[in-house]
Amino acid sequence: MSKMNIADAALKLGVSKEAIHNRIRRGSLESVIEDGVKYVLLKEDGASTNKPSTKRTNTRVMHEADSRYYKLLEEQNERLQQKVDKLEGETKTLREQKEQILIEERIRIENIYKDKDEQLKNILNAISSKFLLNSPSAELVLESEELVEAEIESEEESNDLISLKKYLKDTKYSDKKSQKIKDRVKKVSKKDSRIVTVGKKFYINPAKFDYSDIIH
Repeated sequence: MSKMNIADAALKLGVSKEAIHNRIRRGSLESVIEDGVKYVLLKEDGASTNKPSTKRTNTRVMHEADSRYYKLLEEQNERLQQKVDKLEGETKTLREQKEQILIEERIRIENIYKDKDEQLKNILNAISSKFLLNSPSAELVLESEELVEAEIESEEESNDLISLKKYLKDTKYSDKKSQKIKDRVKKVSKKDSRIVTVGKKFYINPAKFDYSDIIH
């Protein structure tokens, strides 16, 4: 046990004299007053004679608290990641369902138009075959053509077919321009699948096909 004044104690402990006074006031250093002079009591190794400091204990407590805090954060992060994975899975499923619905709807629409086209083709073939086979006379052929035209006209709205004559009238082409277009259509009608020919009448489907190479 050693006894030294404030200045010597501060020098030994490597702190300021004010720090020594603060420790004495807090009770972390023992002191005695002799002949009006305040002395600090220190062990030979420089430690104070009061009870062991609680700094190490506080450090351990803080470390344990930090460990619990980090563990809590890790658990929360894990739960959040699980929720994110679940939401991503649900989003992927919904996206796949949407794509499948769009594909099925597209196929359904294509089948509708395909069925309509096949239906019209069957009507044309059936009526043409019936009258042409039963009688080759020009009169019956003409009558069959009129019936086919009537069938086509009745199917125009649902199949988007329109007679070339009506189309030219609606577009208000001049007579000279309309005649040129008619001549072009007549010239390619036999080999152009976009054009339906019945007798001397031609039908087109502008909603489905592009005729800019013929009509311009």
